[in-house]
Amino acid sequence: MSNAQGAIDAWAQLATGRTRELIPEAVHLFEKSGTTVLLDKGLSPEETVAEMDKAGINKLMISAWCRPERWVSSNDEVAEYTRAYPERFVGVAAVDLSRPMAAVHELERAVTELGCKALRVVPWLWKLPPNHRLYYPLYVKCIELDIPFCTQVGHTGPLMPSETGRPVPYLDEVALDFPELRVVAGHIGHPWTDEMIGVAWKHENVFIDTSAYLPRYYPQALLQYMQSYGQDKVLFGSNFPQLSLSRCMEQVAELELSEEVRNKFLHGNARRVFKL
Repeated sequence: MSNAQGAIDAWAQLATGRTRELIPEAVHLFEKSGTTVLLDKGLSPEETVAEMDKAGINKLMISAWCRPERWVSSNDEVAEYTRAYPERFVGVAAVDLSRPMAAVHELERAVTELGCKALRVVPWLWKLPPNHRLYYPLYVKCIELDIPFCTQVGHTGPLMPSETGRPVPYLDEVALDFPELRVVAGHIGHPWTDEMIGVAWKHENVFIDTSAYLPRYYPQALLQYMQSYGQDKVLFGSNFPQLSLSRCMEQVAELELSEEVRNKFLHGNARRVFKL
């Protein structure tokens, strides 16, 4: 396959046009990326597919969002996209972390009834690192449902504290407690990229996705890892609509990856980890 053909974007957000109101901490990221128009406009399934086609993206994994006291975009809203284009969109569920039993039930519904292929919880939204007790029932359910847990690592681009994004000790402890759990850590882990690489190397079921970073700015340590002993561990992600799909794919081509590494990075690893 070519650079773009067949690519799977492992991490995107539902573009509902309500981000400015519901996640104000992230507005400045869109401003820096030149995509503020999507804060107010949003994208329909048809418009999103058109953006994917321009970039050469075959599948887009789109995530629901839940934060304390309110939903930003629901699992049912994500399902509207996956039902409209089941071959193009893959749903990633969210839950209300503050209600443990309801969260477990909602995750099961999202997977068994709505077809979601993963769970995503963004720690900085909850100010709770991923080794907090409220996550643990969800890890058990992810293992039972045979789906990955997706999360955020590294500093927070949104204007929130970054401590919850440290790979060590938080994600390391999760992987020790649940070695069966497949974990996809988004946003590379900067400025703790070496820590994140170390956790992914140490734990068989821990992976890294590159969302929220243009390929031109991937840390050198990550590039070395993904082209050598970590080539089965790194997945392409954009954080669309914050970053342009076309711009991301153009810059992937500039990395001059070998065909084997490029294919694993763009689609092979995601197919395996998410069982697509």
